[in-house]
Amino acid sequence: MAYLATFYWGWLLGSVLLGLAMGWISVVQHGEGVPKKWRWALAALAAALVAAALTRVVPGRFGYWLDLGLIMFALYLCGCAVGSWLRNWVVSRSQPAA
Repeated sequence: MAYLATFYWGWLLGSVLLGLAMGWISVVQHGEGVPKKWRWALAALAAALVAAALTRVVPGRFGYWLDLGLIMFALYLCGCAVGSWLRNWVVSRSQPAA
């Protein structure tokens, strides 16, 4: 993990900044979202990928890419959450009080 952070800090920072930008510019969707069956399937897929990374089932280069991809995806999601929270905070402060 420290190896990935040391040598790919630029890519990791880029994924956080891209997530921050996407969270900032994305429009809030008031739709139905992802169906419940798909949510369970995606959660199971994510859990299986994390379990494969933690148990080192995938060897060599592909395991390395799996670790790097999971870290970058997690940082992207954190950036999206922070960006949307900041956008909400800025927009709510600029609206007049009711």
